[in-house]
Amino acid sequence: MDKNVSNRSIGQKALRLNLDENKYGTIAEIGAGQEVARQFFQAGAAAGTVAKTISAYDMDFSDSIYGTQDGKRYVSRPRVMAMLDKEFDLVIERVGTKRAKASRFFSYAATVAAKSFNQQNECHAWCGIKVQMYPAAEPSEIVAHVRMLDPNADQQYDVMGKFGVNLIYAAYYYFEDPKRLIDSLTDNLEPGRIEIDSIEFYGPYFEDVDNLGINLHLIRSWKTRAIMFNPEGRVVIPSEMLYKKNVLTIRGSFRPVTKLNVDMIEQGARSFGKLEDVNLDNSIALAEISLNDALGNDLMVPEEDIIVRVGLLNSLGYSVMVSDYTRYFSLRAYFRQFTDMQIGIVVGMVNIAQIFDETTYAGLEGGILEGFGKLFPDHTRLFVYPELDEQGEMRDFTQAKVPANLARLYQHLLDNNFIFGIESSDPKLFKIYSREVLKQMQSGRGDWEKALPEVIVEQIIDKKLLGFRG
Repeated sequence: MDKNVSNRSIGQKALRLNLDENKYGTIAEIGAGQEVARQFFQAGAAAGTVAKTISAYDMDFSDSIYGTQDGKRYVSRPRVMAMLDKEFDLVIERVGTKRAKASRFFSYAATVAAKSFNQQNECHAWCGIKVQMYPAAEPSEIVAHVRMLDPNADQQYDVMGKFGVNLIYAAYYYFEDPKRLIDSLTDNLEPGRIEIDSIEFYGPYFEDVDNLGINLHLIRSWKTRAIMFNPEGRVVIPSEMLYKKNVLTIRGSFRPVTKLNVDMIEQGARSFGKLEDVNLDNSIALAEISLNDALGNDLMVPEEDIIVRVGLLNSLGYSVMVSDYTRYFSLRAYFRQFTDMQIGIVVGMVNIAQIFDETTYAGLEGGILEGFGKLFPDHTRLFVYPELDEQGEMRDFTQAKVPANLARLYQHLLDNNFIFGIESSDPKLFKIYSREVLKQMQSGRGDWEKALPEVIVEQIIDKKLLGFRG
């Protein structure tokens, strides 16, 4: 593998591919011009790489070529997979035996919803490549979901053209190192132009890739701020999970998830459900795990450890979000990109102290007031779980300890129903501390099992998770 390849421009990448006549395939693009194909033709010698380009914009034409998928959604994963399969099969059928035996065939496909004139539509794309890593090999697949962040269509077309070249290039030259492949997808793109919030690897040479774990690298490589997992444990793009949903979230380490964590979620959901137009059918509860500490530094927790915790939460029926967010107002802003409905954040009393710590807002010109303006602008509320004080007495949200100079601000939030209290179903839950449970697990079975839901205990013991020693 060429160690200097990341220094190549988009044109140089396209030209290198064009000059290698053993890499040959089709480029199918719908919704943003033929921008990927254009990059190859502009580089020169494209006849060495491009067998065909196609842009089936008309829906009837597109359906006649690629069929119809459930829901007739054109910018979707099923559509891009249908495009990849159809075009790859055609390449093999038509030129598979006519090209040199050293040929490695591919199909690249993208279905894109770019910025529409005078509309506020979601600007996103599903892109993928189906490719032979070696001559005559069974094809492998890489599929990614991209959000385009540029303000106009021309810029979005440009970025999708460059992204496509990066993906084709990476599939050939970086397939042995999926993390390096991901890192290269934004080569020659200025920061803030795209967000990659989902990627999947399938087929030969990717058998050892954990698609759940590799998605966390999207966060650590600054391709996205968050990855979402549905209760079945599959990576789901945020726009699909959160669209037209009321969102309730709770942040925690969940290492392991305890009965206290579950009670906080359930009690928060009960109070959240009392808000206007909130019900089970139009709402989602998310357990959020942050990769960062309170200062915004990456805790460097291994991806395998995070995936174990995601799986345990999934087994309780929860959706999970892993992010690099530290401050709650940033978390709220992330959700607001995908829904204009109610947002609820379940916190403990210790989190209230953090939220009212003025040092938390270092770097904001308006300080804590700016932070609160971003946290509570519309349909956003905190749901505060009580705690036991030093004397063992229950202390609820009305008794939160905040700095004296912020006491009136806290009262303002209470008076205007930005902060609600929730109850504990059992005072015994306050005696559960995740760190103590985790420490006790290292010695095998014991009283720690009483602190966790039964299904969690069974998995920890059966699979020897989180350091359990049986």
